[in-house]
Amino acid sequence: MSTNRLESFSDGVLAVAITLLVLNITPPSPQAPGTLVHKLLAQWPAYAAYVTSFTTIGIIWINHHAMIGRLREADHAILMLNLLLLLTVAVIPFATSLFATYLKQGQGENLAAGIYGGVFLAMAIAFTTLQHQILMRKASLLKSALPLADRRTILLRSVSGIIPYVVATALAAVTPYATLVVTSALAAYYALPIASGVTVTG
Repeated sequence: MSTNRLESFSDGVLAVAITLLVLNITPPSPQAPGTLVHKLLAQWPAYAAYVTSFTTIGIIWINHHAMIGRLREADHAILMLNLLLLLTVAVIPFATSLFATYLKQGQGENLAAGIYGGVFLAMAIAFTTLQHQILMRKASLLKSALPLADRRTILLRSVSGIIPYVVATALAAVTPYATLVVTSALAAYYALPIASGVTVTG
C-alpha cells in the first residue's frame, strides 16, 4: 500500500483524538458555590491532563510522520501494527477524561491514574513495535538504506520512552499526582528537538 494513504488515515485518527481532548474541559456550573475564578482554578486537573495528553499526541504525530516517511511502501504487517498504534491513541481522550475527573475525588483516583499511565505505556509499546518492524524486520521497504547503527539509534529512542511510562503507571498505586508529574515531564522532554531527534521536512 502507498504510504500516502497510510499517513492520511493516521493523520485523521490523530486529529480526531487530539480534538476530542478539549471536550474534557467544561465551563463551571453557575449554580456551584464560589466565584468563577475559584471554580476555574479548581478545574486544574483537567487543564494539566489536557496539556499533557495534547502534547503527547502531538509528539506521536511528529514522530509518526518521520517513521512512515522513511518507507517506500507498507506491507500488511506494518499496516496492522499501525492500526494497533492508532487504537492506543484513540483511547487517550477517554483515559484523560477519567484521570481528570477522579484526580481530586478522594476515591478511584489511583485506578484512574493507573489507566491513564497504562494507556500511554500501551501507546509507547505499540509505537516501538511498529518502529522495530520498519527499521529491523522490513528494512528492505525503506526509501533509502540506513546503516544498522543508525537504525539501532532511532529504535533506542523509542525503547527509552517505555521505561518512564512503566514508572508512571506503577506510581499510580502510591499517588496519582506522581503519574501526572512523570507523564507531563516526559511530554515536555520529548517536545524538545534534542530529545526527539526528528527533523520535519514536510
